[in-house]
Amino acid sequence: MSHYVTNGGGNHLYPSAPMANGSLVATVAACPEKKGVVVTGGAGASPGAYQERETWTRQMDFIMSCVGFAVGLGNVWRFPYLCYKNGGGVFLIPYLLIVFIGGIPIFFLEIALGQFMKAGSINVWNIAPLFKGLGYSSMVIVFFCNTYYIMVLAWGFYYLIHSFTANLISGNNSCTGNKVLNISSGLDEPGSMSWELTLCLMAVWIMVYFCVWKGVKSTGKIVYFTATFPYVVLIILFVRGVTLPGAYEGIMYYIKPNWSKLQEAQVWIDAGTQIFFSYAIGLGALTALGSYNRFNNDCYKDAFVLALINSGTSFFAGFVVFSILGFMAAEQGVDISQVAESGPGLAFIAYPKAVSLMPVAPLWAALFFFMLLMLGLDSQFVGVEGFVTGILDLFPASYNHKYKREIAVALCCGLCFIIDLSMVTQGGMYVFQLFDYYSASGMTLLWQAFWECVVVAWVYGADRFMDDVARMIGYRPFPWMKWCWAFITPCVCIGIFLFHLVNYKPLTYNTDYIYPWWGEVIGWCMALSSMLCIPVSLLYKLFRAKGSFSQVPHLNSRYSVWIHVSSVC
Repeated sequence: MSHYVTNGGGNHLYPSAPMANGSLVATVAACPEKKGVVVTGGAGASPGAYQERETWTRQMDFIMSCVGFAVGLGNVWRFPYLCYKNGGGVFLIPYLLIVFIGGIPIFFLEIALGQFMKAGSINVWNIAPLFKGLGYSSMVIVFFCNTYYIMVLAWGFYYLIHSFTANLISGNNSCTGNKVLNISSGLDEPGSMSWELTLCLMAVWIMVYFCVWKGVKSTGKIVYFTATFPYVVLIILFVRGVTLPGAYEGIMYYIKPNWSKLQEAQVWIDAGTQIFFSYAIGLGALTALGSYNRFNNDCYKDAFVLALINSGTSFFAGFVVFSILGFMAAEQGVDISQVAESGPGLAFIAYPKAVSLMPVAPLWAALFFFMLLMLGLDSQFVGVEGFVTGILDLFPASYNHKYKREIAVALCCGLCFIIDLSMVTQGGMYVFQLFDYYSASGMTLLWQAFWECVVVAWVYGADRFMDDVARMIGYRPFPWMKWCWAFITPCVCIGIFLFHLVNYKPLTYNTDYIYPWWGEVIGWCMALSSMLCIPVSLLYKLFRAKGSFSQVPHLNSRYSVWIHVSSVC
């Protein structure tokens, strides 16, 4: 008898693809009472043990959530600096090339995998049980990201509150100094806690909790504001920036090509690393967001639209940044290279300086810091959503506690908040940088992306997955995707990974403080805690299995568990 897979909307039936190894694919027949509902089960579940899975109220909810997650602070404070540093307009050549051979293929792979398997970042790898460590690895990375990324929001919230004070400008200029961070002499001197920052941190975590606790139905509505409002402020700042004296010189510094830079390996490495950061690849959150799509959603088209929005935002933000930096350089009578910064220094020093020059400075300052808060907030709560989705998918389908989502989100936020308390001390900036440099570094994301491509293309089968995608969207994607997954993208990932490894330099703070050896050990432990999930999980499953590889069904990627349509209806 034939088996069928629904599109998630309950309207059409498609012949089901041979699902991999013990996973229960989202299967609902065209039953009127289950219209718009997705039914999922865990690996090895019985046909009767299924649970309903939410879907987005509108497909635009998914688009806005992806925009909110992927378009974040890195697009505004990291890309423009990299573009200036690596030859101006010339940097767009390696950047766009790696977008098409690395960024879009993996971005599409993660969304399509989640949409097809209707599962979070762990259970999607039921397609290849030996490599389920990929799911655990992404969960570790996104947990670390959720833990330290929110500190930037806490600093932004602090400045939002202080935007209306009389000492606005002096406060802005001391952000990375005494007032907010009050930095101690080293990692070994944590010092006292800042109660103001602690309260700001608590407030931000409470906001994140109430954005996530009810699932995608509420999250999908909140992102309409958090994802679009920053664009309004960026446009306002752009209009103001280009009218400032020195703006033209700043913009030309940003886009003027330096062709000799193309010969430098570091330019290509920076382009690749920025793509993986800004596209939020390897964190598992994109997979979680895709899992709430209708089965027949055209995720192939979505991937290109989202890539255009992401990269376009980065490029546009550069004009905003460098029009302001050009003005600062003209005012101070120095070269732009002396005022160009990346990261928090740019967000908390350069931008506020420009905002303070506008009429009604406190209002513009509040608007600016509110934009920073929105840019980071949607990235943060979608990251938490991805983590919680992966955790909840591990529960048996028969376990359906009324408040299990609310409890899971509360535990996640509470645990991260406790760890974050180490970052609101006088030595907190050293802890923050340790997390940033190691836990979700370029190496961990590249390692994750490499194995994702290898497993889908060579273990599950690139052609097989292309067939699965065709069953969802109604047509086969261009073969370029398959070639990238199988050959090009893994080579790009491992090449940049090895470059990072060979050129590794010990972590420093402001070039003058060198981290102690035990600090580096802690950092490498954080990095390896995610990277080792893949080989350790593989070896564990192999050693625990009895018989040869072909005799063990749950390790064989051709083994399938089916749900008959009649059992669902």
